[in-house]
Amino acid sequence: MIPVLFIGHGSPLNALEENEFVKGWKEIVKTIPRLNAILCISAHWETRGTLVTAMERPTTIHDFGGFPRELYDMQYPAPGSPELAKEIKRIIRKTGVGLDDKWGFDHGCWSVLKRMYPDADVPVIQMSLDTSRPAQYHYNLAREISPLREQGVLIIGSGNMVHNLRLIDWDKMDEPGFGHDWAIEANEKMKKYILLDDHQSLINYRSQGKAFDLAIPTPEHFLPLLYVLALKEEDEQVEFFNDKPVMGSLTMTSLKIKKRVEQ
Repeated sequence: MIPVLFIGHGSPLNALEENEFVKGWKEIVKTIPRLNAILCISAHWETRGTLVTAMERPTTIHDFGGFPRELYDMQYPAPGSPELAKEIKRIIRKTGVGLDDKWGFDHGCWSVLKRMYPDADVPVIQMSLDTSRPAQYHYNLAREISPLREQGVLIIGSGNMVHNLRLIDWDKMDEPGFGHDWAIEANEKMKKYILLDDHQSLINYRSQGKAFDLAIPTPEHFLPLLYVLALKEEDEQVEFFNDKPVMGSLTMTSLKIKKRVEQ
């Protein structure tokens, strides 16, 4: 069975820079078996209703502003997989799934995959976040895509466990490891719940106090984590990596769900 990943994606500049987080992504790929496809649930595709990209050749979306020209010139020419999109539409029963031919790869997807799978030779599709729905809906929906793991599909949730852009400390940009007290508190509490398999407390994140409220001012960067946790089986364990805050109010904490004894 293919492992599952949650990637704290951080800045789009990670597509360009060589840093400890990019190194962590590259190292984790070495532990992933050969793939048939990748399904990415990114914080940056918010919709009403659930959609999956279903085109043969998705475009690379540069959905950000104020970055170096080199970043806008980057492309991630991985093929899509209309067949996988149709399979997801078939296996999800909790809602209707739309087949999308317009979106492509947003930076929550391609800026990470460009470093993890630079050859862009594995088919990739994205599934959107229906942000009109509550957290429990997303967790339940994710459980329905579990069979894809047996079909050689790597499922990646791409977001950030702590993500509050309004409270970034720009003076600490070059100081990885700096986090506001509330950000560290929230991140540690999330990790504790994850290790205890207490997913319900994370689903009920709005009842976890002020640190969580600051860490998750809006849900889109947090929800991909719930998709990943929903896919964890009883005989699997969690491995954290890239577990550091940046600029005070973001955490790059990422995790891999894998069998307790890897094949």
